[in-house]
Amino acid sequence: MPKTIEKERRKQEIVKVACRLFAKNGYYNTTIPDIAKKLGMSVGNLYNYFKSKEELAKYIMQYSSHLLGQEIRKINEMDISTKDKIYLLVKRFIEIAEENPELIDYFLRVFLSNREVFSEGCEGFLCVQEVVTEIMLFLEEGVRKGDLRNQDLFSAFVTVMGPLGGIVFLKGEGMLMKEPIDYANELAENIWRALKAD
Repeated sequence: MPKTIEKERRKQEIVKVACRLFAKNGYYNTTIPDIAKKLGMSVGNLYNYFKSKEELAKYIMQYSSHLLGQEIRKINEMDISTKDKIYLLVKRFIEIAEENPELIDYFLRVFLSNREVFSEGCEGFLCVQEVVTEIMLFLEEGVRKGDLRNQDLFSAFVTVMGPLGGIVFLKGEGMLMKEPIDYANELAENIWRALKAD
């Protein structure tokens, strides 16, 4: 395996383990040695990938945003109706959350709860800008086509992302009666009805 592919694979392993530890034990209670030990690697080797815990924390958010942003971009580029895009977006978000539960858990339990850690270079939407950009492009396109109501973009953004974060959070808390994907169509319909033009 070429070195760059191996390094990227190792980086993804670090991200997954760090996510789990940060979400389970809290950002401040998790150390670089804790992460290295769980990975079976030396602390020095881990520092070859990330210079600090804060850099790792920010990278995780940027990595998550990139992963989700790419998927939303694919949907945005499809030649399908705005309603179908909403249904696909909801389904794909839930699938990604199921495939990478540690990333969503990290967002909900670390990123939102420890904003001071993300204050320099990651404040506001900077760390999640790929997702925000793609959702905003989707909303603007829907308005331009006359499918969606012209409204404040942040309200519309929350209307899309709020239910998705909520369903994943409830799954993490063990409060759902069914699997998240079983709620996908109803969630998508609710989002569509909340956003569609009259």
